[in-house]
Amino acid sequence: MNDLADRARRLRSLPPSCGPVRLIAVDGHAGSGKSTFAARLSEALGDAPVLHLDDLASHDELFAWTDRLRTQVLDPLSRGESGRYAPYDWTARRFGTPRTLTPAPVMLIEGVGAGRAAVRPFLAGLLWIEVNREESWEQGRLRDGPGLASFWDGWTVAERRHFTDDPSYPFATTVVRRTPTGYAWLEGPRATAGASRIVTERED
Repeated sequence: MNDLADRARRLRSLPPSCGPVRLIAVDGHAGSGKSTFAARLSEALGDAPVLHLDDLASHDELFAWTDRLRTQVLDPLSRGESGRYAPYDWTARRFGTPRTLTPAPVMLIEGVGAGRAAVRPFLAGLLWIEVNREESWEQGRLRDGPGLASFWDGWTVAERRHFTDDPSYPFATTVVRRTPTGYAWLEGPRATAGASRIVTERED
């Protein structure tokens, strides 16, 4: 994980943003590789907790999970308390056994819409995974197989509508681009100079 070690140090140096937590969002189109990237970054951070937004969304509420996120996770963390949420089972179509999310110096929130307006006040950084929409969706369809083709048909409509109404990219502090040898970390649209800046030119 040497390729992410320096990035992890920079994230740990940011001011806390949600109580004692430095909350980092990993956003981008479905199928862009957010979960894989978040897992690698979590490892570089010493197994930092990762909240997957797929656990808060549901078939009936693909993007209407902000109240659940706020009351179950963000508000408790902002008070220095543990969050507690019931992850959604996409096969059984119901919420499962509650999980506890204990505050840590750095925590990651990963998923489409992680950098939306309702979440941004709690973030120390917003990372956008740079893969174009059509390529991301095609990768997602190939990953999930033909059995979920109808779900993807509905998802693409919902995602397009979400990012039209509540875009994340213009507020990204960092744009992360996959390369054959790792990731390139580029300055995002909302990046600012000073202590909060967490990027360098490129990682090879």
